[in-house]
Amino acid sequence: MIRPRGWQDERIAPRKYERMTMNRAGIRWVRWLAATATVLAGSLYAQAEDPPPQPGKAAQLTLNDLRTFTDVFNQVRRNYVEDVSDKELLDSAIRGMLMDLDPHSAYLARPDYKDLDDTSRGRYSGIGVNVQTEDYRIVVKAILNDSPADEAGLNPGDIITSIDGNPVKGQYLPDAIESLDGEPGTEVTLEVIPVEGGSRQVTLQREYLLMPTLNFEMLERSYGYFRMTQFHRDSATHFEQTLESIRADGIELRGIVLDLRDNPGGVLQPAVAIADGFLDEGVIVSTRGRNASMQLEFNAQPGQWLPEAPLVVLVDRGTASASEVLAGALQDHGRALIVGERTFGKGSVQSVLPLRNGAGIKLTTARYYTPSGRSIQASGILPDIVIDEGSYAVEGDLRIREADLDRHLGSEEQPGEHTSAASGSQAFPMDEVLDVLERAGLLSGAEDPTPYSADSGD
Repeated sequence: MIRPRGWQDERIAPRKYERMTMNRAGIRWVRWLAATATVLAGSLYAQAEDPPPQPGKAAQLTLNDLRTFTDVFNQVRRNYVEDVSDKELLDSAIRGMLMDLDPHSAYLARPDYKDLDDTSRGRYSGIGVNVQTEDYRIVVKAILNDSPADEAGLNPGDIITSIDGNPVKGQYLPDAIESLDGEPGTEVTLEVIPVEGGSRQVTLQREYLLMPTLNFEMLERSYGYFRMTQFHRDSATHFEQTLESIRADGIELRGIVLDLRDNPGGVLQPAVAIADGFLDEGVIVSTRGRNASMQLEFNAQPGQWLPEAPLVVLVDRGTASASEVLAGALQDHGRALIVGERTFGKGSVQSVLPLRNGAGIKLTTARYYTPSGRSIQASGILPDIVIDEGSYAVEGDLRIREADLDRHLGSEEQPGEHTSAASGSQAFPMDEVLDVLERAGLLSGAEDPTPYSADSGD
């Protein structure tokens, strides 16, 4: 039975475009969306300095405005109940300035800026466990091969009861889960109740690990199932390498199911490159912002990976940003049938701008548009086949959409409708769309559970 559920930036280069984070699952997802502790994809690294602000009414500050700021600053430093350093106050002021713009603009202190680069490379520093919360407990769901957790003998089903001597019970669980991460070379001590019973204490040393974001399985009837949980810099390369491995084994895929459910996005370029792999021509995505540097258009190049193979893309409310770019491009070109629930609706682009002090800011600088000119900001992508979310939603699902976030940008909806996949060149209904995805199980009957994994190396 296959029933998978479920940050990353890159500068846009003027050339052809060159796996759930192991301990960032479940309950952390909502918190991450709301606080944007890392990137909801579609972000860009900025190489050039910002252009000077255009003169205008909105850019003008009076001397009284500046005096008001300094008055508030001085009142807080003198009268606040606890001692606060000037640097803390200034950092808080910067954070507040960005947070009030929209949900995805943020100040990145040095550690956060470094973490952002790590996640864009598809790596993180931790112990290699995928955990979830059950009944106010932290339960190990999966172990990354050759990770510190694997070498220490942890197993799926183990219950973590304390982290560095701090009992999990009574803690804010997302914070407890986050404490499993840390700088490479540092240690974390866990109290664990193994599946077989009893208890044990284990000390693990954190190290850099590759995030497993791509999995492949063979389904019945020679269909291939690709599960992508986020996009990092090498995701498109891994995808193509997996296809090459399949061909090298003499397997001819009759069709592909691409699962983007609960994929929050990541680096934009690999999503564009994967779309290019399934398209022969035309616009993939465009971006529009105030500055000329953000008026961009990405176009498909001749050549497809599997031009004759029908393609089904699974989406849900957790499908966001770069994954929406991919789904929207394939839908507008009639290359894929989109199945599931309406997507998250993050149609904005964030540029990561470095600061002189080694920190940076993540600033919303543009909206992106699908090939037909659709802005999906706050509205999302409506699938070609809508499957009632109640048929496969997790009990107590607290996931939100872009439109639920405070200060979200408006949609700026553009005219233009997508081309239905049914009118494209593909031979749908692809065995009645795999019997409506195994009667909305969503997919069962895998013949070979994980024969390929392209995320095993640098």
